[in-house]
Amino acid sequence: MKKVISLAVLATVMVGCTDLSTTDTSTVNGYNADGFGEETLITTDNAQSLNNAYLLAPAPKYYVGSAYKVEDVQYIPVEDLTYNQTGMAGIIPAELNGTKTSNGEVFDMGQMVATSKTLPLPTIARVTNLDNGQSVVVRVNNRGPFVNTRIMDLSPAAARAIGMNGQTKVQVQVLADESIAVKNATVGATTPATAAPVVTQPAQTVETTVITTTQAPGATVAPTTTGDYSVQIAAFYAQDSADSLAARMRAYGNAVVVHEGDLYKVRIVNLDAANARRVIDALRSNEGMAPGLLQNGRWINADSI
Repeated sequence: MKKVISLAVLATVMVGCTDLSTTDTSTVNGYNADGFGEETLITTDNAQSLNNAYLLAPAPKYYVGSAYKVEDVQYIPVEDLTYNQTGMAGIIPAELNGTKTSNGEVFDMGQMVATSKTLPLPTIARVTNLDNGQSVVVRVNNRGPFVNTRIMDLSPAAARAIGMNGQTKVQVQVLADESIAVKNATVGATTPATAAPVVTQPAQTVETTVITTTQAPGATVAPTTTGDYSVQIAAFYAQDSADSLAARMRAYGNAVVVHEGDLYKVRIVNLDAANARRVIDALRSNEGMAPGLLQNGRWINADSI
């Protein structure tokens, strides 16, 4: 028997997949700007298991969107296959079951799906409950939650899979190969069809090239520092997009474009621990970004310094 617990507050839902502009808005693609009340997790007798075909199926469209603001907070969607962040996650209200997501899919509360303010839709990510170490692979297919204390919301099924009973601290890591596969399946598909296969590549050496880009006119250049840390801001398939962002990011430090494989990665390099912490905090507060952190080329938790 399934028990239903209503929300304390359920604001008007804006559905559809309209692109977002830089103008302020009160509702955005499926979530009200000030968020929903937190849902209490409901136990059900017919919970569905992980469906890989569903996770990797082509979407109606591949949606990134442009920069936008909600309640004076700016969000900048980017393709970032190296996204690896920790923060609070909540549970998508069951009342949204059957509504359209930002990329034109239908939200199914029984599937392993999630929301993000900046990741491309769809993206495949691993979410780990940091309280118990349990992980689940989810398909990110909607924007939200527009609550500054949360970086992601999970469907009730995904939350149940990792033992979430409410707001929980999690680690969210994009799975690059799977995300590329579902993007390629979506971009190349004329109609939703069968799942795209996930190809596991053998470990290989990746050639890395640092590209110098032109400083944007009138931009303020932060003083150069020296250290073992690098802050990664974003990764692009197009070099011109990376060059443009790097030029703007030089206000925060020595921003360069690093070419690795098929990606152009924007990083602020040669930082000591104090300056790396300053850059991360500034990017979060000023740009609404979720930067990653490397030490001597190895990924570490952005909040570990």
